[in-house]
Formats: sequence, C-alpha cells, structure tokens
Amino acid sequence: MNAELRHDHPALRRAWHPLCRSSDVTAIPRREVLLGESWVAWRDPEGSVRVFRDECPHRLAPLSLGQCEGSGIRCGYHGWRFDELGNCVEIPALGPDATIPSKATLRAPAGVHESHAMIFVAPEIPLTPRPNLAADADPTFWRGDLPVLRSRGHAGLLADNFLDVAHFPFVHAKTFGDSEAREVPPYHVERDGFTFRATYEHDFANREDPGVAAGLRPLVQRRRLTYRYTAPFHLELAIDFLDAGGSNVIGFFLTPEDDETVRIYSSLWRNDLEGSHERLQEAIDFEVAVVNEDLALQSRYERLALPLDLTSEIHTRADRTTIELRRVLRDFVDQAGATALP
Repeated sequence: MNAELRHDHPALRRAWHPLCRSSDVTAIPRREVLLGESWVAWRDPEGSVRVFRDECPHRLAPLSLGQCEGSGIRCGYHGWRFDELGNCVEIPALGPDATIPSKATLRAPAGVHESHAMIFVAPEIPLTPRPNLAADADPTFWRGDLPVLRSRGHAGLLADNFLDVAHFPFVHAKTFGDSEAREVPPYHVERDGFTFRATYEHDFANREDPGVAAGLRPLVQRRRLTYRYTAPFHLELAIDFLDAGGSNVIGFFLTPEDDETVRIYSSLWRNDLEGSHERLQEAIDFEVAVVNEDLALQSRYERLALPLDLTSEIHTRADRTTIELRRVLRDFVDQAGATALP
C-alpha cells in the first residue's frame, strides 16, 4: 500500500481535476498547469472547449503562444495548424500539397467536462466521478465565485483541512471561530465508492441573520452542516440554517499544479440573500478571509504529502471525516495501480 499521496503520484492522472473557470476560456489560447504538465485551452466558434497538452509535436513549442483559427489552433513557432481534434492539417514550410506525418497530432486528455462554471480535465481514463453540486442547478440559489487562489500547499492536506471542524476555534479565531464550540459532536459518515457525506447539527452565533437585530430570533441558533466529498480533491459544505431558514453552500475544488503548488477554486451558492448583491459580495469577502487563515497554516507544512497509512498519525473520534478521506484516497490509489494502463 502507498504510504502517502503526493502531487506527482501517477494515480492522480486517473481522476477529474479543475483546470480553470469557464469564463477564462476564450478564442485566445490559455495555458494552465495540472500535475506538473502544461495544457492549452480555447473555446471554438461553436462554444465547445478544446484542451490539449501545451506543446507542438514539431519542436515542442508552447501552443498557447499561437493563435486560434476557426475551431483549431496554429503554432506560433513554425505555423503548423491543427484542427479541433488535434490533427495537423497544414505545414506551411512544405507547401499546400504536403504529406502530413501521421504522428503530427496533439495529445489530448482522456476527458474534458464543463460544469459549475468550470472546466474539468481527466488526463487519463478517470476512475472517479465528476463533482456534482445540486445547488448549482437550483435557480433559487445565487452563485458567487471567490478569486482563484494559488499557494504553496498540498491538495490532500487542504481537503483534510476543509473537512476538519476541530480547527475552527483556533485557526479561525479572527473570523468565526471565537464563537465555535471546541468539542466536536458525534456524527455519522456514509460512503459510496469514491465519495462520502457526513452530517451533524450544532448551535452557533448567527450574526448574519437580520432577524437577530430585529429581535425576531436569538443570536444563538441551530444549523445543520453536511459535508460531501468526491475523490480526489472536490468538496462541498452545505450549511442549512434551521432557525433563520435558507442555505449556504460552499464548493471547494483543488488543482494540484506541481509538487509544491495548489490552485484553489471556490464558489458560494446562497438562497437566503433576498436579492442582495451587496450581501453576496460580503459573503465572498468573508470566505476569502477564512481561506487565507487556512493558507497561513497550510502553506507552512514542511512535507507536502497526505499520509494514507492510518498508523502514521494519531486519530480521534473527532477525525471521522478526515480518516475517511484517507481511506477513500488509499482505495483510489490501490485501484489505479491495479488497473494501470499499459
């Protein structure tokens, strides 16, 4: 069994990863880095997203320095032109009647998927499901995107951090943690393949509730937290306000960029804002402050790897979600190894 998961682990190629936001992909080629490899993405005239390795097969020049022509792309070095499927259809130096080498094709990922206003890529045939947040398809929810954050860190450790509630009173003392109980109540984890969910309820100080200032409800109220995880690094937290009503859903999508760097894509879905853009922006700004508190700690980890051997760390009953994270990723790594492509 693999003892730890690092960003360069080959199993991660058998999963879906966020490449960029949908709004980032235009008719101008865009370069993104995933798992230590550069990819080029563009949107063709029909609106479809095209993604290939960011290198021309001729002299391995970055295709992202070229330009789109029709549905395809032309390399900026020697002008080789490729169609939307990655096949070379023109080599200017050889003239119009040239025979195109059969190997003159671009390297495509196994899968490209657009959802949640994001582009997801699977470098090789994925074993994991694509993320699916129900709130994204619910018209009663407003979505707000946090700025894309890039930090030294490990996607597995950040996923662990997202699922961990015991750190709230300590890491987030300046935002919301000062009112959080230190004791973690019992909760149940339900697993389904490479996904799981965990739900529990607790009391909290609802300072956002206008009904508190109006004297309609007490400050301390009840809420339900439901965590949903999809391997390897897609997470969701649905917060249902049981007294005030409404829901707040946080989506957290992590991109392992290289051995020491992670990109963080996070969005909010809210159905309790009463049409207020100002309140949505306030919620986004608050979540940015929360994530930055986490990054202040996570970026200081000396060893950027998630342990998969449960005996290498000490665990308690408050760690059930983060233990399950390690179990799911351990099983994913093992299955990826057992079904390795030739």
